[in-house]
Parts: sequence; C-alpha cells; structure tokens
Amino acid sequence: MAQRYVRVKHRQGQIFYGLLQLNRSVAVFDAPPWQGGQLTELELEPDSYQLLAPCFPSKIIAVGKNYQAHAAEMGTPVPEEPLLFLKPPTTIIADGETIFYPPQSERVDYEGELALIIGETAKNCSTAQARSKIWGYTIANDVTARDLQKKDSQWTRAKGFDSFCPLGPWIVRELSIGAQLTTFLNDGSDPKQSSYLSDMVFPPDVLVAYISQVMTLLPGDVILTGTPEGIGPMQVGDQVRVEIEGIGVLENRVMAAASISDN
Repeated sequence: MAQRYVRVKHRQGQIFYGLLQLNRSVAVFDAPPWQGGQLTELELEPDSYQLLAPCFPSKIIAVGKNYQAHAAEMGTPVPEEPLLFLKPPTTIIADGETIFYPPQSERVDYEGELALIIGETAKNCSTAQARSKIWGYTIANDVTARDLQKKDSQWTRAKGFDSFCPLGPWIVRELSIGAQLTTFLNDGSDPKQSSYLSDMVFPPDVLVAYISQVMTLLPGDVILTGTPEGIGPMQVGDQVRVEIEGIGVLENRVMAAASISDN
C-alpha cells in the first residue's frame, strides 16, 4: 500500500501533518512534507484526532472540459488550450464532512476529479520541469451549482460556495496514469462516472506547465484536473463517493444549507 500523507486536528486543537499507519495512528511531521517536514517521535492514537483535508492551499486552480466525452455531454468542443477557473480555499472540506446545498440553486452536481498537490514554487515551467513540481495526488469533487453556471456569465458563484470542494482523504506520492476514476451515488453499484485518467485531453504535467505560465504555483496549491462524463445532480440526503485506484475513497453527504434570513 502506498504511503498516505494526512493532515489532522488533534483533540487538543493542534493541526499536524503526518503519515497514516495501518492501525490508523498518525506519525507526525514537524512541517508539511512538501516543505521538507521530517518525522518526529510524536505519534497520535487512532481515536485522538480528526482527519482534515490533506492540505490548505493558497489557491485551487481547476480545469474545465478536460475529458473529450465530458465536453461532448456539455454540448461544447474540447478547448484548444486548458480552460482554467478558480475555486476559493473556503470551498474545501474533508472526507466525511457535509456538502451544503445552497438555497440559491435548484441543481447541484457532483464532479469527481483527480487533484494534484504542488510541491515547490512553479513559474514559467516547461512540461519536463513541471513533472518535478507535482508532489502528490488526491481525490476531489468539484461540486457545481449547474443552473447558476448556466445563468452567470462566469463560473465563480457556481463553483465557489462553501463546502463545494471535498478533498482527500489523503495524498499519495505515486499514481498510475492508467488508474480508474469512478463516482457513485448512495449505495448504487453502478458508477455514475467511470473513466481512466489517461483519457484526459491535457495530462497533469501539461496542466502544471500551462498554469505556471499564467500564475505562480506555491507549495501546497491544488490543481483539479477535470471531470469525466457522467456528471449529474445530487439531492439533499444523497451520499456521493468518488474513488480513484491507487488513492482511495472520498465520501460526503449532501445536506440543505441554512436558509437566507433577514437577521
């Protein structure tokens, strides 16, 4: 099994980065591992911490229509260059936390994706240089208010609600480009989404190089690499599960957000 790098909150309130052990204890680093953190003698017992999203980036850069079949189901051609947009860090939630269905929307969709974690500052990189900038990989759900995406002239509101970026449950350092991504709703055995990462139009190293020529990528930043075909709506009460071979499972339940009030 690949090593699983986690970020956790101890019951006393401290936040740590560490390695998840087979018995669910956590061997603690003295700093984020992509910043050179080293293992300490501290080990957290399995019942003493809460699993958080595995990083908290300065920015989340997402890529639209990066699978040909998904572009087709959206009724558009594949972009000639990567189509970029941003999600605020406040969208991030951890595995097991709640996706809140905003009252402004009547259709909220799942979008299972591979996420890249940047390990060192990247600016104006070539594709060859970009490969070394990817520190690891995790799972994301680029939750989208689809009706608001269609209504607005840009995607910030549709993609930017709090809780709209489940991320985790941990980071792995190595991943096969032939790994399969699948998305399930509730206890269904038939995936709503199923695709190989190799089906991406623009692979991870190309994305990192392209983005680095637009904005400087910082250690811990996250890139969402796009979703395959099969996107669809979630309802309040649904449980959405995104799996990527070689990483694991990211699972979150959908609940209604608080209504807008005049208070």
